[in-house]
Amino acid sequence: MFPIRDSQNSNKFPFVNLALITINIYVFFQELINPDIEAFIAQYGLIPANVDFTNIQMLTPFLTSLFIHAGFLHIISNMWFLWIFGDNVEAAMGHLKYLVFYLFSGIAASFVQYLFISNSILPIIGASGAIAGVLGAYLRYFSKNKVDTLVPIFGLPIIIALPANFILIYWFFTQAFNGVASIIVETASIGGIAYLAHTGGFASGFLFSSLFVWQRTSNWNKI
Repeated sequence: MFPIRDSQNSNKFPFVNLALITINIYVFFQELINPDIEAFIAQYGLIPANVDFTNIQMLTPFLTSLFIHAGFLHIISNMWFLWIFGDNVEAAMGHLKYLVFYLFSGIAASFVQYLFISNSILPIIGASGAIAGVLGAYLRYFSKNKVDTLVPIFGLPIIIALPANFILIYWFFTQAFNGVASIIVETASIGGIAYLAHTGGFASGFLFSSLFVWQRTSNWNKI
């Protein structure tokens, strides 16, 4: 299933959401023109084995890694999800709180992933964990929205309006299932995907989003 658009417009200009998308695209462009992409990723990506909680400088990758992506498909899919679901969450929280929430979710997601692969020398990169937090907040406050979704039926792509809670809960459990599988086979990723970060980000977003919301409207459908 691939979401196309949601049914509820926030009616507020998503300054921060657009800024985050722009920054991610800009950083990705810097990756592409860098003569040594591997060195770039090693510098700004989160390498668990290098984490030193007694040295603040060694912790900055928990933040910088959120803006690095492994390829075009990686960044396009992430930014698409952020574009669809982020504006409503930003409208609910307000611009500044949404920014803090986004970064908080991303850092929490990376930390969950780190806990399971603390000795790994492979970098953790991508906005997926932060966006998973946005999805968790969307589920909490906009669960009954409809989302036009591309669904392959008998090999044909069909667009169906599905409840947001169905799509997001299904997404969460697929990530959680793959995350558990990755633990069983003693690796924290399958096919290069940090499922545990996705699960941790989503759970953090769902659980802590209420701390960032400053208003309530009749359009919300909290669960």
